[in-house]
Amino acid sequence: MTLVKFNNRTRNTAPYFNNVFDSLFSEAINKNLTVNKVPGVNILETENAYKIEVAAPGLNKEDFQINVKKDTLSVWAEKKGEAQEEKKDYTRKEFDYYSFARSFILPETVNTDQISAEYINGILNITIGKDTAQSQSKEIKVS
Repeated sequence: MTLVKFNNRTRNTAPYFNNVFDSLFSEAINKNLTVNKVPGVNILETENAYKIEVAAPGLNKEDFQINVKKDTLSVWAEKKGEAQEEKKDYTRKEFDYYSFARSFILPETVNTDQISAEYINGILNITIGKDTAQSQSKEIKVS
């Protein structure tokens, strides 16, 4: 068996060439803020309840709206923000608008009368009690 040493001189002469293209494409994807508008969730099932954790930092509890209709739990959040940056002779304003919507199909063992929501440290915690009885429609207040 013969070992052949491969020397890629074009790559060694311009090692930054591939990095430039990689950084351009990754920055273009990361700067597109409409791509990542849906927050991540964790869903946990315990013996007595289901728990949904929604990562939504920077919001207030008044920004959330949670509804249950038949077998679907819907979570909406909407926030308008305003940032100001002062320059020499003028003020620059930038408006930021953040909103998302998530829906979850609930199993038949859910009791919609035992749903509560709490927003602590950027995480919306929704607790859904288990039971065989169901109600048709309900709005949940965030505490």
